[in-house]
Amino acid sequence: MAQLFFEYGAMSSGKSIEILKVAHNYESQGRKVLLMTPSVDTRDGVGKIASRIGMSRDAMAVHETENLYEVIKAAKDDKLAAVLVDEAQFLQPEQVDQLAYAVDTLHIPVMAFGLKQDAFNQLFAGSKRLIEMADKLEEMKTICSFCGKKATTQLRIVDGKPQREGAQVFIGGDEAYIPTCRFHWYHPDQDKIDQLLSH
Repeated sequence: MAQLFFEYGAMSSGKSIEILKVAHNYESQGRKVLLMTPSVDTRDGVGKIASRIGMSRDAMAVHETENLYEVIKAAKDDKLAAVLVDEAQFLQPEQVDQLAYAVDTLHIPVMAFGLKQDAFNQLFAGSKRLIEMADKLEEMKTICSFCGKKATTQLRIVDGKPQREGAQVFIGGDEAYIPTCRFHWYHPDQDKIDQLLSH
């Protein structure tokens, strides 16, 4: 039975490498996947899924007004085995509903990967709706950059300093975000930040 999956984790938890691995596993068996990523994610270019370890591939760039049910319906054929969505936190809530409708009516599994909350520990609208609608939730884990405990969020760094307010969407990679536990989100070590940014 097809299901809607949401795999979430802090920055650097391996979400993008996981989606690339899942796509490879399907395709190595001669089955087709539809890869999608929101067009707002321009970090490695629009329509790119890229991992921090250097692997990347093209994906369909979807805009916030696009009806994802219609996109999946148009792409559906006998070989389409799954829909994989990277950076799913950037989806609109209605797009999450469209994914769920595609699962239920087109009987195609949809696996969405993304952050749960932003750098200020507020849920992204897309993630909130995925938590509400997904058949299965799975946390991908990584460690805090300061203490090695489980990271639950990410600290945004601007001009070398922690940022406590600003726009929810701020596209960046290792130069802009550090995975942290809750304690170190509140109490980061500036010397450690300087050390991390110098690499």
